[in-house]
Amino acid sequence: MKKIFVISMLVIGALSAQAQIAIGIKAGANFSDTEGTINTSMRTGFHAGAILQLKYNNFAIQPELLYSMQGSKVTLAGVEDINLSYVTVPVLVKYYILTDILSIDAGPQFAFLVDDNISTPFSKSQSFDFAVVGGLGLDIGKSLFAQAHYVAGLTDASTNASIKNRVIQLSVGYKF
Repeated sequence: MKKIFVISMLVIGALSAQAQIAIGIKAGANFSDTEGTINTSMRTGFHAGAILQLKYNNFAIQPELLYSMQGSKVTLAGVEDINLSYVTVPVLVKYYILTDILSIDAGPQFAFLVDDNISTPFSKSQSFDFAVVGGLGLDIGKSLFAQAHYVAGLTDASTNASIKNRVIQLSVGYKF
């Protein structure tokens, strides 16, 4: 086991020595909804946070740390809209189909609930949400970038209803 760990660290060290490293910030709009047993419609929110990009040739790994407002508008009379706020950690693998310009992005996302508006004793939001992310990235010069991602939740967002988060994210950002 120690040998595998040492070899892994050597490979990561060798790749990162030749990799281009960038940190940055990004922000944008969220168009979120919940899919499941409740009749809902799209809610608009925002996301903002930091990125770290490790790029090697046409590939990059881009972990992010974001604050993300999600949820949905509920169309049932007398029921509140679903407002969920998360700290999300997407870990994207990027493949540049046009070198240093256009990338295809995909990877898992780990989300931790920080606030919600669910107040009934019979309903509770899940504190963790696992999702997959896919989309496109566009690098505009060396520093500016834009992204369009779709986030599909794989776990239920509530303890008593079968609903999953769905989010379209449009972002702009700056790499230092």
